[in-house]
Amino acid sequence: MDSLDHQILSYLRGDARISVATLAKKLGVSRGTICNRIARMERDHVILGYTVRVRPDSQPQEIVAWMSIAIEGHEASRIIHALSGEPAVWALHDTNGRWDLLAELRVTNIAQLSEALEHIRLIKGISATETSLHLKTLQLH
Repeated sequence: MDSLDHQILSYLRGDARISVATLAKKLGVSRGTICNRIARMERDHVILGYTVRVRPDSQPQEIVAWMSIAIEGHEASRIIHALSGEPAVWALHDTNGRWDLLAELRVTNIAQLSEALEHIRLIKGISATETSLHLKTLQLH
């Protein structure tokens, strides 16, 4: 990936619905170049998909939890792949310290959370987990 790829990704992160024409104009390249770059990044699994960001308070019934995960040995890539297919896993973060991964879970009820936790804990190579519920976000600025 070069700087143009990184610039394309930056614009797509800000607005996944930005048009190819707009990207081409902002970056000073042809629409064909933008289409080819995006297609290559999708094919190479740099771009895994497109999503919609929703204002947190627009879904008051949603339960958010943080699951810290410890991994046995050198199983990280296999476990990350397994977790990427879990519907409740909203985001996955690589960390250092006691825990190897931090998974952000989003579900609509406690039963779904329980099911997700059980399923994740059964993934071979996960040695320990600890889950905390997100109660509220505090504004610092």
